[in-house]
Amino acid sequence: MPLSNANKRVLHEPQRKDEEKVQKKRRLSDQNTSATKRTRVSSADSPTMTDSQKRANFSAVPSPGSNGVHRHASPLNSTKPGTTKKLVIKNLKEKPKLPDNYQQVTWGKLREAVDAIHTSHAIHSSLEELYQAVENMCSYKMSSMLYEHLKQACENHVKLNIGQLLEENIGYEEFLKKMDTCWQSHCRQMIMIRSIFLFLDRTYVLQNSTILSIWDMGLELFRIHIVGHHIVQGRTVDGLLQLIDRERSGETVDRGRLKSLLRMLSDLQIYQDAFEKKFLEATDSLYRAEGQRLMEERDVPEYLQHVEQRLEEENERLLHYLDQSTKKPLVYLVEKQLLEQHVTQMLVKGLDQLLSENRISDLTRMYNLFSRVKNGQKELCASFGTYIKGTGRIIVLNVSNDPEKDKDMVQAMLDFKDKIDNIITTCFAKNEQFINAMRESFENFINARQNKPAEYIAKYVDNKLRAGNKEATEEELERLLDKIMVLFRFIHGKDVFEAFYKKDLAKRLLVGKSASVDAEKSMLSKLKQECGSGFTVKLEGMFKDMELSKDIMLAFKQSVQNERASKNLELTVNILTMGYWPTYTAMDVHLPSEMVKLQEIFKTFYLSKHSGRKLQWQPTLGHCVLKADFSGGMKELQVSLFQTLCLLLFNEGDVFSFEEIKQATAIEDSELRRTLQSLACGKARLLLKAPKGKDVANDDKFKFNDDFKHKLYRIKINQIQMKETQEENVSTTERVFQDRQYQVDAAIVRIMKTRKTLTHNLLISELYNQLKFPVKMADLKKRIESLIDRDYMERDKDNPNTYNYVA
Repeated sequence: MPLSNANKRVLHEPQRKDEEKVQKKRRLSDQNTSATKRTRVSSADSPTMTDSQKRANFSAVPSPGSNGVHRHASPLNSTKPGTTKKLVIKNLKEKPKLPDNYQQVTWGKLREAVDAIHTSHAIHSSLEELYQAVENMCSYKMSSMLYEHLKQACENHVKLNIGQLLEENIGYEEFLKKMDTCWQSHCRQMIMIRSIFLFLDRTYVLQNSTILSIWDMGLELFRIHIVGHHIVQGRTVDGLLQLIDRERSGETVDRGRLKSLLRMLSDLQIYQDAFEKKFLEATDSLYRAEGQRLMEERDVPEYLQHVEQRLEEENERLLHYLDQSTKKPLVYLVEKQLLEQHVTQMLVKGLDQLLSENRISDLTRMYNLFSRVKNGQKELCASFGTYIKGTGRIIVLNVSNDPEKDKDMVQAMLDFKDKIDNIITTCFAKNEQFINAMRESFENFINARQNKPAEYIAKYVDNKLRAGNKEATEEELERLLDKIMVLFRFIHGKDVFEAFYKKDLAKRLLVGKSASVDAEKSMLSKLKQECGSGFTVKLEGMFKDMELSKDIMLAFKQSVQNERASKNLELTVNILTMGYWPTYTAMDVHLPSEMVKLQEIFKTFYLSKHSGRKLQWQPTLGHCVLKADFSGGMKELQVSLFQTLCLLLFNEGDVFSFEEIKQATAIEDSELRRTLQSLACGKARLLLKAPKGKDVANDDKFKFNDDFKHKLYRIKINQIQMKETQEENVSTTERVFQDRQYQVDAAIVRIMKTRKTLTHNLLISELYNQLKFPVKMADLKKRIESLIDRDYMERDKDNPNTYNYVA
């Protein structure tokens, strides 16, 4: 039976050395023979010798082992100069005869050498002599007898070794040691024997496919008479399994002996049947019990480390002594019993903790291990998505209704997104399945709370784009806007974001509070790229209005530079196109005569340039810079128009009641209360309120604070009228809903105009497909009824659940 190449290289090394010695001696012998031939040829060429003498010189009786060839030299033609001389060799007519007892004597000598090898005694004959004897016997057709005699001699010796392996009073380690010694001795003996009988192996054996080579014959005898014995084989396999079990328990064992004995089983071709099956059964039982026990005793990170260590240990065993054919079933059993059987339990028990604590190394280990088992990665991905949805809902829904949590909602979502992105990149190898699960989960929880995330994302952008924001450089701001756009993509109600973003952008542009025009336009470009030009057309119109207003003001200042009315006051006006900007409530207030006159001058100037237009002043958006003289010195006050009107009253008196200020300014009640609150109850108290308190009552009185002090020369008073109030939020949301109604109506008419007749369910389904914002079934039914009342469509007379389009 053939050896593996690796085994041949190990076991045949002594054989090659012996063969090289024999071949070297034979080459020296051949060289001596060649020298003799050359001498004889020279003698044959001598003109003094006759042809009969030449023939006598070339004829000789061959010794045993010669090839029986009669070397005969034909006469050389020396009469013709220049002709080639030829030497012809012819066979002898009769083959030399061997002595009568040659076979018995020669085999006796060989048998003595074989016995000496088996008993580890010295061989009296030289290896060359023994090799030559084998060659001679093969040449005289004694190969079959020689092979059978050799096989019998080896078999007798192998049978003698079985006794030492059947002793019952030795332990398994001692037994394995004896078994290994027996095997190693047998291999060395067969290598030596084969080197002597190499000629037999290379001639007779190669010519007969039905018989085994000398080496394979030795393996066959060892397999039948030693390892084939049921007691020896059982004790060998059990001993090997006990050694491996001890090593798995942490003990140090002789890996060299394990390797030798397992290679023995492999060479004898009984590895799979005798050992591997029992080994895999023991492995399966061990790791099944170990997995169940450790899942209860250890937390998930420790358990995963243990599994990883076990896999490394088994791979080391495969590298050091197990056959490679065992690799696939062995690794499968470890993965099945330690991983596959406990995937769900591990995910439930530990994944949320690992993700919450951002345990990068443990998550990486979990991903790598789960990728090895069937559906492991799939279940991990599903649990990963569930965690994102659960954590995200806590951020977005704000069950406690804490306003401070709402303010931090967007930043919390951005931090959470960064954390999840890092986990996907570092731990999950940027797996596309996990990226898709993340996107789906973010979209799910962001839209769990209708409209609010969109509103707060718009406010977050407004906060970052304000001029007062010095937290980030332009590059950092650009990266932040990119992150915000990722959240924006997940929002269904993008029209809510647009409404709040437009309102905040208007404030930034009108009050001049933008951090950077480049940043504003960059954000606009990102929105345009994401949603199309239709989404940003009004926002772009706002920027155009601001540019046009600058040109108009340059022309206006040139035209009124000689007017007296403009010497004491400086007016800046922004012309806003009504369709582009948010809708502002008109309010008539009592302005100083100087302001009114300057407004009329600008109105005359503008209408002379643009006939047919109507100007409507918006005092709620105005702001002024006042110079005020306090006891501590002159200050400049940057205030709103409403604050200006209140402060100018104190040029005419020292104390005014709330009702007096309201009557003098005509400012709306709630707006006036917020204005006075900003002047008398804030950090910079320009007015003194009596009685003291944060709220403004009808009977409160206000006095100018002449002792006001501040370290700055120009002081900015918080413009409360520019702050967003709950009423403004409600009105903005209502405008969005109104716009949505128009979009729903247009979608219903568009669908019905195309289909002419449609059932209620199909119409609803089409609407859900076309509308880009979340909408309730009840709202759709209301819009359908409204269109029926307005005769855009009608119910079918035979089937009330079907609608017909009215052309």
